[in-house]
Amino acid sequence: MSRYFPRWPVAHGPTVLPGERLSWGATIPMGVQHLVAMSGSTILGPLLMGFDPNLAILFSGIGTLIFFVLTAGRVPSYLGSSFSFIAVVVAVTGYAGAGPNPNIGPALGGIIAAGALYTLIGAVVMATGTGWVERLMPPAVTGAIGAAIGLNLAPVAVQGSQGSGPHVFVAMLTLLAVALISTFGPVALRRVSILIGIAVGYGAVLVLGNGFGLLPPVSFTELSAAPWFGVPTFHRPEFSAPAMALIAPVALILVAENLGHLKAIGAMTGESMDRYIGRGFIGDGLATMVSGAGGGTGVTTYVENMGVMAVTRVFSTLVFVVAAVVAIALGFSPKFGALLRTIPAPVLGGLAVAVFGLIAAAMIRLFVDNRVDFADPRNLFTVGITLVFGAGGFTVQFGSFALGGIGTATFAALIVYQLLGIGRRTP
Repeated sequence: MSRYFPRWPVAHGPTVLPGERLSWGATIPMGVQHLVAMSGSTILGPLLMGFDPNLAILFSGIGTLIFFVLTAGRVPSYLGSSFSFIAVVVAVTGYAGAGPNPNIGPALGGIIAAGALYTLIGAVVMATGTGWVERLMPPAVTGAIGAAIGLNLAPVAVQGSQGSGPHVFVAMLTLLAVALISTFGPVALRRVSILIGIAVGYGAVLVLGNGFGLLPPVSFTELSAAPWFGVPTFHRPEFSAPAMALIAPVALILVAENLGHLKAIGAMTGESMDRYIGRGFIGDGLATMVSGAGGGTGVTTYVENMGVMAVTRVFSTLVFVVAAVVAIALGFSPKFGALLRTIPAPVLGGLAVAVFGLIAAAMIRLFVDNRVDFADPRNLFTVGITLVFGAGGFTVQFGSFALGGIGTATFAALIVYQLLGIGRRTP
């Protein structure tokens, strides 16, 4: 009789598969590394919407455990704040862009509606199979969407790395440290290359900023004043039909986004994740509903953590359990949020260049592994248009609803591929 969860034997090779594990002494720092990798965006997302970042951290951990259980502990993924919700939440709430969002209720109701729609799609996939999803989103489409997501985030990485000479120096030092350790370091160091890169960049800022005044110094005032433990303030959703109608369609973007993520993870691990696609959708949908019910953001599988896996070659799902448990604990610690906010901007900028670039590179590998034929104009135009829309941040406005670069890239890939397939006997 097959087991629901893997046995997780200790791995001995340089690549650790999802059903394997490191020693516990190595698993814990790997979990912390994934927590750090996702924390920047998971905190930035709620701040852009006026949500509480500590709640976002808390529900990211809870959501990751929900996803872990639904996928039988066989899909290595972390769920963090989805940037796909930002534009619609701002449109619904009229958020001014600073401080707490005073109109969070209707947005939370919309997030729950999006999670419910997402869960329903996952149930349909489980009942009918993934065939229709595969026809709608073949490798050319999912790879294009995944690459567009990575490229859409590229301006964030570039802006975070630009600045004065010392700023650029620290960003590039962080990036170089990650690349060098990942390439030349022993296996043990490669597995924590992101943490080492952060430490190198952080130390450089302490020297150049706090020591010589060449950069804004790291301030520990907020950190010292923050309490170790504090229960976050939860928020109740309000179910407004207009808000739900505006936010719920984000589920379609999450479907395409996460399908691309699962395909990429399958390509990186060499283990197909197709049989877990429906479960993954349901897990992510339920996690989004739980998060929205308590005042958190909508969640999604995280590209930052895919980048960490690509660098470290550690895909053990137990790493994400550790990250989730620590996130839940830290969600009740205001001091943790204050500590994360001390990570200097150039360090995050350099780290973003490394991680976001690997996202696009993983999609290129998806094209190669699935032998996507770029001599076929159908694939060529699908990928080309999607990448331009995503990288350029092409936005379409429908009244008060704005569909940003990730959304337009997603729908462009879906529509163009099907449109150019009209009259063809083979997909």
